[in-house]
Amino acid sequence: MGHREDLLEGAKRCLLAKGFARTTARDVVKESGTNLASIGYHYGSKDALLAQAYVALVEEAGDTFGGAEPAGEPGSLERFHWVWSNVIAAMREPGSVFRLSMEVMTIELPEVRAYLGREQREGGRGLVALLTGVPEDEVTDESADTLGAFYLTLMTGLIGQWTFDPETAPDADALTAGLRQIVEGVRRS
Repeated sequence: MGHREDLLEGAKRCLLAKGFARTTARDVVKESGTNLASIGYHYGSKDALLAQAYVALVEEAGDTFGGAEPAGEPGSLERFHWVWSNVIAAMREPGSVFRLSMEVMTIELPEVRAYLGREQREGGRGLVALLTGVPEDEVTDESADTLGAFYLTLMTGLIGQWTFDPETAPDADALTAGLRQIVEGVRRS
């Protein structure tokens, strides 16, 4: 691995251990075995590096259960339940990237917000692919911007509720029951 990759891996470990706001450039350098100048050379700033490391962590979190054989047919309630069960299981783990997400949502750095804002479409695209079985590179921008945005909104709310109070936060059964009620209501109208 070169310095660029070492920095990214070190930044990911720092984010999970210390969070975004408490991670310093020196922490990343120590964790990655590189030097301070490498951060600016490869990423422009510590914050840009941490933003990219965060996105990489989210992608990896999706891959941890995305690689398993999904339950249910694509687009089914069973698949919906399976995805949200896996998200919730990941949130229960110490050092969960999903818990880190709550902190990242509050970051007031324009450079970081702009980067993460651009990445939201890709996050939505990944969720659409996971839930519908459509290969990610075939998910249209329109679908990523509508269905993907819907799933991202659901995920953000779920992360918030689990962060505030895991005891009263919905589980996959409750989310699936809620979706079932929505579908039944749409069918009646």
